[in-house]
Amino acid sequence: MIAEIIITGDEICSGVVVDSNSSHIAQRLEAEGIQVVRHNSVCDDIDTIVSMLKETGRRADIAVVTGGLGPTTDDLTAEAAAKAAGVGLVVSDIAQSSIEVFSKTRNRSMTDIDRKQAMLPEGAECLCNPVGTAPGFQLKIGRCNFFFLPGVPFEMRRMFADSVLPRVESLCGNEREFSFIRNISIFGLTEVDINHRLAALTEKFPGIKPGFRAIFPEIHVKLYARGKDKNICNELLIKASEWVLSKIGDNVFSVDGESMEAVVGGLLRRKKASLAVAESCTGGLLSHWITNVAGSSDYFLFSGVTYSNDAKIKVLGVLPETLKRYGAVHEETAKEMAEGARRVSGAAYGLATTGIAGPGGGTDEKPVGTVCIGLATPDAVKGYKFNLTSGNRSMNKKIFAMKALDLLKMELCNSGR
Repeated sequence: MIAEIIITGDEICSGVVVDSNSSHIAQRLEAEGIQVVRHNSVCDDIDTIVSMLKETGRRADIAVVTGGLGPTTDDLTAEAAAKAAGVGLVVSDIAQSSIEVFSKTRNRSMTDIDRKQAMLPEGAECLCNPVGTAPGFQLKIGRCNFFFLPGVPFEMRRMFADSVLPRVESLCGNEREFSFIRNISIFGLTEVDINHRLAALTEKFPGIKPGFRAIFPEIHVKLYARGKDKNICNELLIKASEWVLSKIGDNVFSVDGESMEAVVGGLLRRKKASLAVAESCTGGLLSHWITNVAGSSDYFLFSGVTYSNDAKIKVLGVLPETLKRYGAVHEETAKEMAEGARRVSGAAYGLATTGIAGPGGGTDEKPVGTVCIGLATPDAVKGYKFNLTSGNRSMNKKIFAMKALDLLKMELCNSGR
């Protein structure tokens, strides 16, 4: 079975509102083994919506439409669906009852404007909305089973899970395919490098469909396996994943979509180790990422944005002689920053960044994109220097922070071996 997604609304077409509904719907359908072949956005024009519904009805098996089910004059989806199906609009007792029940939970009376939302195409099956006033509905147009849902994301997600997925599974019946996806996250290689290393993937595993996605500064390789036999699909995906890991090596940091900071946090937790961070060029970004992980208080003790030399000396204990001899951007300075963070916090590991994010401040010796990273462990203090220029200040800060986490990840993986 193939599916399409239609999002209605002038604000979507104009870019004023970012469409998050399509992504959620597509991922859930793909997980059910249903191939999503098109995403469509249409403005709040009834003729345009009718045309899109008829067109989709001629080629898709399943379509999910969101938006335009509210009480206002620009909510045209129910009327457009009725025209596309060649039927009229009628009051749905189920829809009206659903709106009344929800209104009572909000201690207000149902209004005439609310009642507009109870007008559904004749023959449509009402899909009740437990978290909003606008009901959805299911309606066949052409060969396609359409599911119409509100555009408010939290309402759409609840109704999609409660009402759409069970009906989709029933429609698929014996035609249902299983879909498995493995998300392999990589840092430190370019798309070209990865593509070259994995060139033989589809030849070795013809049942696997690969996908490449750059989410700076990471590259994600997604492996898709689809078929009617669940065990065969799963086994094929495992073998293909193992082959990819053998080709990419230590540049892989996750095989289940976890972020680098979550992976590092997991390693620290398993080792019962703690971390302190001192940042200069990353300006708190590294600490922000680390603390975005739920439960990071288990292992994260201290963060210091020691941007000035004076702060490096007074807070971290960096020697004035070190700064005078090497400057703020140097491996020796980074080492003393990392050791200082470790010392003042009592953490097992100290991590520090100092560099030149740009666009100015670079020299021939230390161009924009230069970053020095210090890593203090229970056994040693290490310093690293890289040139990782990536186009602009924001991107440079991201890749600096990512490189620091990557070095810590490798240290934690290798220690105790």
